Amino acid sequence: MVAHLIEFATNHYLLVGIFAVLLALLLSLETSRGGKSLSCRELTALVNSDQGVVIDIRAKKDFSTGHIVDSLNIPQDKLASRMAELEKHKAKTLIVVDAMGQHAGATARELLKAGFTAAKLSGGVSSWKADNLPLVK
Repeated sequence: MVAHLIEFATNHYLLVGIFAVLLALLLSLETSRGGKSLSCRELTALVNSDQGVVIDIRAKKDFSTGHIVDSLNIPQDKLASRMAELEKHKAKTLIVVDAMGQHAGATARELLKAGFTAAKLSGGVSSWKADNLPLVK
C-alpha cells in the first residue's frame, strides 16, 4: 500500500504538489476565519491580566456540569439575541469556548463581524480538562 502511494507520488509529483499547496491554503483559510486560536495557557494569561472574557457557548446543562471560572454562558443559538450583553466587554478579547473546539470558530467569526476582538480556545473544554485545569460547577 505505502509502496503504491510512493510510486504514485513520484510518477505524479506535479499533482501531489498542487494537492499539498491547496490543502495548506485551505487549512490556512479555515484557521484564520475563526480568529486566533489560543492555548489554555494563553487564555489564562489574558483572563488573569483582565484583557479577556471567556464566553462558553455550550448549552446551559453542559455549562452547569463544569465550566471555566468567571465564564459567561451564552449558548451558540442565542448569541445573536444576546449580543448586546457583550458590549460592556468590547475593549477586551472575547474567548469563545465550546466542548471540543468544533463550533467556537464560527461563533468567533460572528463576533469579529460584529466588531469585537475574538479568539477561540483550541480544543475547547476538553483540552482544558486534559491540562488538569479547574472547572467550577
